[in-house]
Amino acid sequence: MTADIRASALRTVATERDGLDTLHAALANGLGGPFAEAVAMIRAATGRVVVSGMGKSGHVGRKLAATLASTGTPAHFVHPAEASHGDLGMVQPEDVVIALSWSGETAELAAIVGYTRRFRVGLIAFTSNPESTLGKEADVALILPKATEACPNGLAPTTSTTMQIALGDALAVALLEARGFSRQDFFVYHPGGKLGAQLKTVDSIMHRGGELPLIGLDTALPDIIAMISAKGFGCAIVMDGEGKLAGVVTDGDLRRKATMGGGDSLRARDIMTANPRRIGLDTLAVEALELVNRLRITALIVVDAQEKPVGIVHVHDLLAMGVA
Repeated sequence: MTADIRASALRTVATERDGLDTLHAALANGLGGPFAEAVAMIRAATGRVVVSGMGKSGHVGRKLAATLASTGTPAHFVHPAEASHGDLGMVQPEDVVIALSWSGETAELAAIVGYTRRFRVGLIAFTSNPESTLGKEADVALILPKATEACPNGLAPTTSTTMQIALGDALAVALLEARGFSRQDFFVYHPGGKLGAQLKTVDSIMHRGGELPLIGLDTALPDIIAMISAKGFGCAIVMDGEGKLAGVVTDGDLRRKATMGGGDSLRARDIMTANPRRIGLDTLAVEALELVNRLRITALIVVDAQEKPVGIVHVHDLLAMGVA
């Protein structure tokens, strides 16, 4: 029984993989031209992308609208059955409509397709049938190649929806790249959860001002110890006469070098680690976490363009905000 179940799963994945291979080949040939036209149409539009589809194509359409909206292309989903009951008001002349229908003959899409033709709204079709009503009416028809459904009865949309999702993702990514959508732009649309935390910069989470354990090159050992104890970061930041980062004194430095002799006469310059790791204000929180993990340190010093220390980020700050 277990072997049969595993064989079924492998067969399904293999069938859908074959469908993606077929789609890949189509994009490399005849489908590539219309795909580029679709990207150009959406980029030229001054309105939003309105996505519509029925049944499983509708679920794919909702995913496509969400992916577009989160990557810099304003988009929303309109249910085709609701379109003729008032929701056509969500479609404006400056918009572009993407209609998904594997057969191209989905009756519920008639209202929204007719509306786009009447008011000259751009229409992009996702369909497998170029001779269908949708395929013929569309300004740009993205014709998906025929593929075998993973369903043994050949009925349940499986391979076909996988191909639609992949084509939608390809469209969203092409638009993202064409717009020059950056990681910081991505953060604007994803401020919550772990992803939002990872995309924050250290400038927004670092300790600054009076919280910083700042000392000079000639700060005496007792004052260094007092500073490290008072600030609670396990280190003190050493600045030179110009206020630039010169080094760092950690708890480990104190343990290793306090036995070298000299006692209270030791200065920060005698025991500090010179040229410590530092990061800039625009460093992402996830990059800061990678550094503290790789270097096996607990804190990172943040410097400005003049190499002056302006902040400190502790590993506990990164963990508390949910970066890991």
